[in-house]
Amino acid sequence: MTIFIYAILIFLVIRFSVTVFNFLSNPKLPRTVKHYQDKVSILIPARNEEENIIYLLESIKNHDYSNYEVIVLDDDSTDNTYDLVAQFSKDNQKFRVVKGKPLPADWLGKNYACHQLAALADGKYFLFVDADESIKKGLINSLIDRTEIGGLALLSVFTNQVMISIGEKLTVPLMHFILLNLLPLRLVRYAKNPAFAAASGQCMFFNAKKYRENQWHEQVKYQVVEDVEIIKLVKHKEYNAEALLGNSLIYCRMYKSMTESLNGFSKNLLAGFGNNILILLFYLLLVIVGPVILILNFNADLLVLPITLIVLSRMMISYLSGQNVLINLILHPLQMLFFLVISFISIQKHIFKKGTWKGRTIKAI
Repeated sequence: MTIFIYAILIFLVIRFSVTVFNFLSNPKLPRTVKHYQDKVSILIPARNEEENIIYLLESIKNHDYSNYEVIVLDDDSTDNTYDLVAQFSKDNQKFRVVKGKPLPADWLGKNYACHQLAALADGKYFLFVDADESIKKGLINSLIDRTEIGGLALLSVFTNQVMISIGEKLTVPLMHFILLNLLPLRLVRYAKNPAFAAASGQCMFFNAKKYRENQWHEQVKYQVVEDVEIIKLVKHKEYNAEALLGNSLIYCRMYKSMTESLNGFSKNLLAGFGNNILILLFYLLLVIVGPVILILNFNADLLVLPITLIVLSRMMISYLSGQNVLINLILHPLQMLFFLVISFISIQKHIFKKGTWKGRTIKAI
């Protein structure tokens, strides 16, 4: 038991060191005062998004960038998504909506929608965003500026998360917690090894020429975590790629209830660990079970260090991701509990091939 306890402490110190590195390196999308004129194609896959889509389109319309086109692909929606966007487009000539083609058996829905959108676009840059987002003034100029400075083929941005319900506050912060506690985000840009890969499908900004040459979404047609797989491919090609935090330039409300959160995160979680159940269980052992064992084997001398590291980590991660520090500290034990729940749901879906998203079955590969 003593060896295991010290292994937990060492792992905590390593994770804390990663968090400190991220905090000090401040991997946020830099804002720019420059104004670019290159054409940007804003590409939006949408399936049953009548509650969200107009809010996004209004935010784009009110943005401070002038040379853009917006293409929304209605992916076989059963609600009024298509009609709402079609009506909006009548009064806004830079916007248009198209009906998606039937989904082939060897594609996932979002990947195929993005592939179709890219074929319709003619901008110098492709900006893929989800329908449940909103963008702020300065985003597109900042994306172009960073891409030009770094000669990037892909720039992905982890959006600021909007959380209203208690279900969201108990689950959504886990995304930034895992990311910034495990991966030095700056290494996505500077490390050539594809193992240092992270990306968010909520905001993917591509050099369109390189996209057309490589057809990134076609190469990951049936990958659940297509964003990470794409940035790995980009790095394999020895192109430059980067992943940064949103810096309050783009927001997303991913889920609106506990049920949506559990279903959504369990769809992706195990895939994010390479669909390796043992690796996920080992991570849970160190991150959740380990601290509980420390508490149960109460020793004041042993507890001071892990509690301090956990509290400081949550404070730094919450600050970087634009989240409420106090709420995340208070809810941390419950968030870890729900991380455990999401993990086992994800494992169950993988084993019994019960994964679904927006009415479609997702089969494990």
